[in-house]
Amino acid sequence: MPFHPEPKKPDQPLPPDTCDSHCHVFGPAAIFPFAASSTYVPVDAPQETLFQRHRHLGIDRAVIVQASCHGTDNAAMMDALKAGENRYRGVAVVADDITDHQLADMHAVGVRGVRFNFVKRLGGGKPLDVYRRILAKIKSFGWHLIVYFDAEDLEELTPFLESIEVPVVVDHMGVVPVEQGLDSTAFKLLHRLLLGDEKFWVKISCPERLSKTGPPYLDVDPITLKLLESVPDRVLWGTDWPHPNMKTHIPDDGQLVDRIMRICDTSALRQKVLIDNPTRLYWTD
Repeated sequence: MPFHPEPKKPDQPLPPDTCDSHCHVFGPAAIFPFAASSTYVPVDAPQETLFQRHRHLGIDRAVIVQASCHGTDNAAMMDALKAGENRYRGVAVVADDITDHQLADMHAVGVRGVRFNFVKRLGGGKPLDVYRRILAKIKSFGWHLIVYFDAEDLEELTPFLESIEVPVVVDHMGVVPVEQGLDSTAFKLLHRLLLGDEKFWVKISCPERLSKTGPPYLDVDPITLKLLESVPDRVLWGTDWPHPNMKTHIPDDGQLVDRIMRICDTSALRQKVLIDNPTRLYWTD
């Protein structure tokens, strides 16, 4: 589905220096072709549109996450980082034969992490030794890891995740089944992981993917609020613009901003989630 053509203006202004900690750029395909191995072909969502969208929403900083449609060719993401200057950081997808020189080039333009995709429908999941080789290479750069997985795979992945020696950010609340509430096996596993080791972070992103009731995604609130209560210093928020692979509706990013302002209902909590936490992870070298 295409992204929303005219998102609403948020009801309340975001605080200065707010960071969208999870967004993407796609193409344009004529300049940055999509990978032949991609399991989906998105609409073009170039950096110019992303920057305009952030200005409209009142977002001052962002983290551009490499998505599977571009494979390990990070050119579109890195070009956007250069254009965004110091206001944008990046998370790359790399192969295990990446060189220190290539990593240094990425670091110079603002890349601060790598993403491992374990979602099988998106072609994810490689032998763990491949991931271990990548982790050994990024450690000296002070980078962190983002992991994207289906909730039913967390139990199997937990020993590997616990063995990692860099910070680990769990994408999209671990994609837990919100309709099962706080008592689901998947949420209990995620919660235990976060409480058990301070290297684990979580993104309270993608309510539009997890919700069974649709906007304003109230059925996702119990999971989100519990994560905020449990680890407020290790929570990030992101829009996931341009919302690839949405099947049910086109999310309005203005509504997503309204939601985070409602969920984070104090200035102190907004300061942590929207400003201080992403600063610690992405702008403190």
